[in-house]
Parts: sequence; C-alpha cells; structure tokens
Amino acid sequence: MAIDLIIFDCDGVLVDSEVISCRAHADVLTRHGYPITEDEVLRRFLGVSDREARLIIETELGRPLPDEVEHQVKNATLQFYAGDLKAIAHVAEAISAIALPKCVASSGTPEKIQHGLTCAGLYGLFAPHIFSATQVRRGKPAPDLFLFAASRMNVSPERCLVIEDSVPGVTGARGAGMAVLGFHGGSHCGAGHAEILEKAGAMAIFDDMRHLPALIAQTEQNSASVAGFSPV
Repeated sequence: MAIDLIIFDCDGVLVDSEVISCRAHADVLTRHGYPITEDEVLRRFLGVSDREARLIIETELGRPLPDEVEHQVKNATLQFYAGDLKAIAHVAEAISAIALPKCVASSGTPEKIQHGLTCAGLYGLFAPHIFSATQVRRGKPAPDLFLFAASRMNVSPERCLVIEDSVPGVTGARGAGMAVLGFHGGSHCGAGHAEILEKAGAMAIFDDMRHLPALIAQTEQNSASVAGFSPV
C-alpha cells in the first residue's frame, strides 16, 4: 500500500498517560456516586472519548452527572500530568525517523492533548496538525475522527496508516478504511493486549517504538508480508 499520512493516537501511543487519566477519572467519578477503580476505567473506557464515556455512565446512573465533573477530571488529569507524565520510550526518535507527514487524532480534549504533548516534549513535532474528538459528532470507535483528520490533511483514507493502542481506536480506523498498527508498549497494556488489538483488526502489533519506522517501511513495500510481522 502507498502511505501518504501517519495518524498517531495520543494517550498510550505518544504519551504514557492512560494510567494517569484512569486514576483521575476514577477519583472524580467515585466522589460523584459512581464507584469505579482505575482498572475498571481502563478496561471499560480505554480509547473512548470523555463525551461517549459520560453518556454511558449517565445511562447507568439514571441521572446526569454534575456539570463540574468534566472540569474536575480535567484539573486532576493535568495535575497528575505535571508530576508523572512521560513520553512513550523512544517515540521522539521514531517520529524523527519517519519522513512521511504526520498528525495526531485523539479522543482527548484539545487542552488535554496539548498539555500532554507539551509535558512530554512532543508538541512541536506535530503542531498544528492535532485533531480532537471534540471536533466531530462521534468519537472512537466511530470512524469520524480519522476521516476528519485525513480530510484536514488532504489525504485519502486508504493512504493513511494509523498507530493505535485501543480497540475503539483500531475499530474506528478500520471503519474509516485505514490500515492500523497496534502498539502495546504503554504501561497500561497487560498480558493479552497485543492479541486483543490483532483481533480488533490491527495488521501488525509491536511494543517498542524503535520498530515503528521499519514497520512503516515494510507496510509501504508489501502490505501482505507485514501482516505477519509482530516484533515483541
């Protein structure tokens, strides 16, 4: 396949933030009458936009959450980011080694994405090509965000390659007609996560960003052969 654009998810792919984000959500939701642990947030809402997750939670509660919940989650997340957030190992070097155009398509809010990438020292590698689920009607696992990013970057969906760490992300990218590589090297990825991403439709999986440039090159050269290449 010919590739004209690499689309990166943010949380869990560029920044090792999923555990931090889950901690913030669990703390705030529990205080507002929806008891949930960090692990449960991770299992149920990994890759899902805050908007979609809120709809699910409010349906289960049978009542709306207070308006201040989003603000509290945002503040808690940003506070944790300042002290604990790190870039995914070797991701800056991998990005620099990829000559193709790149962008970010994340379920997070624009403020959260910018703050996370800035804390991790990655913002300048992507700005201004950073897209949020808040810019589309439906977040992941719908394909809307990926199609929006491709449109804004003036690239056909079938010439895009997505790097994702979640089932909703892989599902959304495949629904957009894009190829996907599944990354399972974040601190939130437990045993079996690689197989889950493959089952969802990732054409190859990897857990070390140093493999990414070679994977992209192999995908360009021969999409059939790369389907069986899964560095661990």
